[in-house]
Amino acid sequence: MEQELRDLYQELILDHKRHPRNFHEMADATRTVEGHNPLCGDHLRLFVKLEAGRIADVSFVGEGCAISTASASLLTEALKGKTVEEAETLLSKMVELLTASEAPTDPMALGKLGVLAGVRDYPSRVKCAMLPWRTLEAALSDDAPAAISTE
Repeated sequence: MEQELRDLYQELILDHKRHPRNFHEMADATRTVEGHNPLCGDHLRLFVKLEAGRIADVSFVGEGCAISTASASLLTEALKGKTVEEAETLLSKMVELLTASEAPTDPMALGKLGVLAGVRDYPSRVKCAMLPWRTLEAALSDDAPAAISTE
């Protein structure tokens, strides 16, 4: 079973790197935040359109490694239509999935996002996967900064 999860991890990461979802600028975004990972050079701009406490749309642009791009792509798929509260809950679960000393017992409970648990096997890549999520965290704050860094 573990090999199947590793294969799924690799397949999904590569698919989202080659064909990122929601990869475009958004002129009518209500929040736009730049995210940068100086360790490996990943850079993205996250666009969030909030309407009545809900994420009506979300997209990103930027350049980065396969893990960073795939994480951003998966993030955008998971968040469209969610309330801000639901997005914040998902953000907390992803931070736990990627950074807690022990992985959650069932990462697949997060659906496709659960495959990012495979990043835990590569500690130097955790910041790559976290970049879009930390950028989202900034975008959802009431005093959203213009830019964040993983360092």
